[in-house]
Amino acid sequence: MTVPSPAEARAQFGLDHSRPIVNHGSFGATPLSVLQAQDAWRARMEAAPTLFMARVLPDALRAAAAALAGFMGARPQDIAFVTNATAGCSAVINSLPLAAGDDVIVTTHGYRAVEHGVRRATARVGASLQLVDLPFPTAADDLIVATIAGRITPRTRLVIVDHITSPGAAILPVAAIAAACRRHGVPVLVDGAHAPGHLALDLPSLGVDWYAGNAHKWLFAAKGCAFLWAREDRQQGLDPPVVSHGYGQGFAASFDWTGTFDPSAFLTIDTAIAAWHGFGGAALAARNAALAGDAAALVARLLGSPSVSHAPGCGMALVALPVDGPVDPARALALRALLFDEGLDLPVTPFGGRAWLRLSAQVYNTLDDYAQAAAIVARVIPGVAIQPNAR
Repeated sequence: MTVPSPAEARAQFGLDHSRPIVNHGSFGATPLSVLQAQDAWRARMEAAPTLFMARVLPDALRAAAAALAGFMGARPQDIAFVTNATAGCSAVINSLPLAAGDDVIVTTHGYRAVEHGVRRATARVGASLQLVDLPFPTAADDLIVATIAGRITPRTRLVIVDHITSPGAAILPVAAIAAACRRHGVPVLVDGAHAPGHLALDLPSLGVDWYAGNAHKWLFAAKGCAFLWAREDRQQGLDPPVVSHGYGQGFAASFDWTGTFDPSAFLTIDTAIAAWHGFGGAALAARNAALAGDAAALVARLLGSPSVSHAPGCGMALVALPVDGPVDPARALALRALLFDEGLDLPVTPFGGRAWLRLSAQVYNTLDDYAQAAAIVARVIPGVAIQPNAR
């Protein structure tokens, strides 16, 4: 399938391109077609709110779940909608029967919000969080699997791994990790926040127990459209973040109704999937991955960066920021604030004492976007400059 040119694609979004937009990864961007479909659902809801909630919404939600399930090779009854991947992870974490002395494994590449949820859940009962340090920026899949499996003990009740890591833009071998954990009898929860629309997914084939993902990032859904997939034998006792009238009626029913909410983001998932296909589908994902690699190489050359990290097939890449001295989380936040003050949204991630710029590539991007971003970085961050003859 053909990927439209960036100019053609830009006309299909409401983005302000007066400044470089190089951070699709954090919150995504919703095409106008999806926003229009969302407006239509909202209008239908507001025309007869009670009738809509009581008679229209139940079947409409299940139809939306079926569309999303089909996109990921899953069964509709194994898919529930949540507002974001963290909410899906929280549902699993808070439904887990933990006891004093148990532990839950997370990695240093995990999303900090999920880590916070584990800390709270384990602290309540006297269990513990075990933080596994994974190599960065690159590591072979077998080393990653061995490192995680090597930390499993008889006390381990859950392993949580990201599919595409948020801070490091690494693609983890979740199927191999799940297989190793299964040999130890330990279930696996995958935080797939960045994966739908980014990687080809067949959820049942991964061998994991639960998978939470966002559709509003790389699948072009409206903000607040995410899902939790649960293997059939892992649905019993799994409760949504808010327990309401669907409680006790099964996995899908308990998540489908958690009180009054605006379901329009969920109900437009079919339009979002159509938009993804319209932008090229798998060809778009491949184009984004290639562009991310080229963008990282360009920014590294312009800034004189000592290192680049780009996982094959990933539409995000990292470039080491050439600043003096060690960089901890506080300094990384301060550096990002300098960029924000200039209108540039470019994540700055601390790893191994360095600051790393995380670049995203999407259908509306060109290499010039990253050259503009590099120019802003050089202008506002002390000690960083565009290298002579770098182009």
